[in-house]
Amino acid sequence: MSQTLPPLNALRAFEAAARLNSFSLAANELHVTHGAISKQIRHLEDWLGQALFERHGGRVKLSETGWRYLVQIQDSFDIISSATSQLREPVVQRRLTINSTPTLAMRWLLPRLQHFRAANPDIELRIATSDRDISRLESPFDIAIRRGPGDWPGFVSHPFLQEWELPLCHPQLLEHNPIREPADLARHTLLIADTRPAAWPRWLTLAGIPDLKPAATLEFDHFYLALQAAIDGLGIALGPLPMMQQELDNGALCAPLASPVAPVRGYCWIVPRNLMEDPAVSAFCSWLEAQ
Repeated sequence: MSQTLPPLNALRAFEAAARLNSFSLAANELHVTHGAISKQIRHLEDWLGQALFERHGGRVKLSETGWRYLVQIQDSFDIISSATSQLREPVVQRRLTINSTPTLAMRWLLPRLQHFRAANPDIELRIATSDRDISRLESPFDIAIRRGPGDWPGFVSHPFLQEWELPLCHPQLLEHNPIREPADLARHTLLIADTRPAAWPRWLTLAGIPDLKPAATLEFDHFYLALQAAIDGLGIALGPLPMMQQELDNGALCAPLASPVAPVRGYCWIVPRNLMEDPAVSAFCSWLEAQ
């Protein structure tokens, strides 16, 4: 079997460069020079008889062959890393790294985590947030949470939370300008998030008023800022349910219109295939589904 293995140093250089999409970043991670990375990858390409990167002048880009190879070998790297960690730290508390989208983490996940921690005191959690596709994350994770379903080679995924959208606002905004029908939104400020540019157009079209002109708009680069602005009474946000149900229950927000309800893509948990038998991973995924 060993005769079919490629040169391992070259394989390590390729995995780092492909994952980080950069020879320079791979060199920094592995504490070698850019030239050493380039030489190792050339060595691997010669050994395989395949071009793993496309080269254009001084720029490189992962080829389709290289992408397929990366997906296939990453499981092996993950297995080696996991086995090594368990061998070196056999008595250390199991630590799970959860990578979630920021808004879901802030508005849905964090308020519920105390229940998971109470039921699983032997599992330590690290929460990271990102909107990037999981294939482009620079830091490893045990479980990712993204909208889905999606195409994630090398991973297992499952939906656990459905979502729909309605206009939400602070109750005081309605004292002088009530909203009894969708057209009444024209007297208000609409809160817009750069990360969900199609949300309001989609809802207004569903409501039959695609050309509505609001009194004003207020734009934010992140969705969670738009939701906080709604809580602070700055305007009307197109808020997700059931993510914002707690704010509706405690009166921080209200939903002046019961319809139309705009369904949007729900959320999935995503786990590297080699971690599916990990008891801690299984416990967290089961907990997500129960929530």
